[in-house]
Amino acid sequence: MVTDRMSTENVENFVQEHLKEDLRVYEMQLKQLNGEIMEYVQLKHMIETILGEDRCEGFKTQVNIGGNMFMKARADNVDHILVDVGLKVYVEFKIDEALRFVEMKIKVLTKQADVVRDKSIETRANIKLALLVIGDSQRLHTIHDDR
Repeated sequence: MVTDRMSTENVENFVQEHLKEDLRVYEMQLKQLNGEIMEYVQLKHMIETILGEDRCEGFKTQVNIGGNMFMKARADNVDHILVDVGLKVYVEFKIDEALRFVEMKIKVLTKQADVVRDKSIETRANIKLALLVIGDSQRLHTIHDDR
């Protein structure tokens, strides 16, 4: 009964149907989280640049208007900015509040990415372990067949 559950086909099916699918989902989540982290890091750098300059003058920038087409823009008042806080909801922050929010969001997203990365590593280890079990069982079967 135990050997029936641990048959090579059952282990291979488990690896293909469950473990590799879990690994694919974890990799997609990790890619999405890393993309969000990069967006917030870019926003943090922009805010730090604004804070480093004389805010009375405003600043010049280029705005993506879609399809990777950019238009020159000038922001005269940089005391407040709109920040996407998730689900396409924008909140107006003072510039220093926005910096604190972005730093906090980067920390939270990084911790979430670490959890997903750990799950991915654990799943990869389980796949390797299952493949080792399959290899050992096949080697044992060939040894018993030779006798």
